[in-house]
Amino acid sequence: MTRDARAFWLRRPGQGEIRPVRLPDPGPDEILVHTVNSGISRGTETLVFRGGVPESQYPVMRAPFQEGDFPGPVKYGYLSVGVVAEGPSTLRGRTVFCLYPHQTSYVVPARAAVPVPDGVPASRAVLAGTVETAVNALWDAAPLVGDRITVVGAGMVGCCVAGLLARFPGARVQLVDADPARATVAAALGVDFALPADAAEERDLVVHASGTADGLRRCLELLAFEGEVLELSWYGDREVTLPLGEAFHARRLTVRASQVGAVSPARRARRTPADRLALALELLRDPVFDALITGESSFEELPDVLPRLAAGTLPALCHLVTYDTAE
Repeated sequence: MTRDARAFWLRRPGQGEIRPVRLPDPGPDEILVHTVNSGISRGTETLVFRGGVPESQYPVMRAPFQEGDFPGPVKYGYLSVGVVAEGPSTLRGRTVFCLYPHQTSYVVPARAAVPVPDGVPASRAVLAGTVETAVNALWDAAPLVGDRITVVGAGMVGCCVAGLLARFPGARVQLVDADPARATVAAALGVDFALPADAAEERDLVVHASGTADGLRRCLELLAFEGEVLELSWYGDREVTLPLGEAFHARRLTVRASQVGAVSPARRARRTPADRLALALELLRDPVFDALITGESSFEELPDVLPRLAAGTLPALCHLVTYDTAE
């Protein structure tokens, strides 16, 4: 028996389309999921959409259930929430998060889906993959009580990091972005806001998530003596230059990479990626994260929505995709 579904594909850089999919019956250790919501990670997904993944990074950038290859045709995405229609009794009827592309229904191994805790709506649960990135970043950064911390870049990742840091005892957290409208999101998260030129200096830790070379250079300027920049930005095929001949050596500064592909060394011996994702979903019980959902459209609109997001004419942090019918 097969079932009909539909999936969003990048036909070629800059052009997407919806394609029909035939789903098989789930096997003994598989589940059939009907999608309720998915989320568009504006940074990574728009980079993929415009064809900005360097050829050397094709294997690294593959999503767990990606089909096709970069630069296209490719089915790409990783923020999906749906209801289990068929599968083990322990999961049937449960709302689950899965690192799956934008598709109306899909069949995956049961181990690939993580139950969404009660009290976390599907629309908020799509942020789980991004909050997981923020959790890993803070495991890497290991902030201390009372630290002066700046997050540069108020996109999805930066806002998730700031939202978690707002709970840290005694931390003085500032979110920095070139868009003054992000001040509203910062207020909702419970952190201070500043434009780049007005950002506080002498910071113990600066987390960079703007995806721009200017942002990273500004991070170095904000650090106190022996401070650290935790770099979360993914630049794709763009080169970045830094003023390492200025105060970088004299002030004994550090730039450190962090990304979600591997559990932070600080927790790798005791936490699995599944543990990390489950923690992210638990953290999403806090309704403050609803401030990150700043746009919404239907699945059928994706071929028009992605070009606008990639061009910046449709501003958004996390853009929510809705699915009206289970297929």
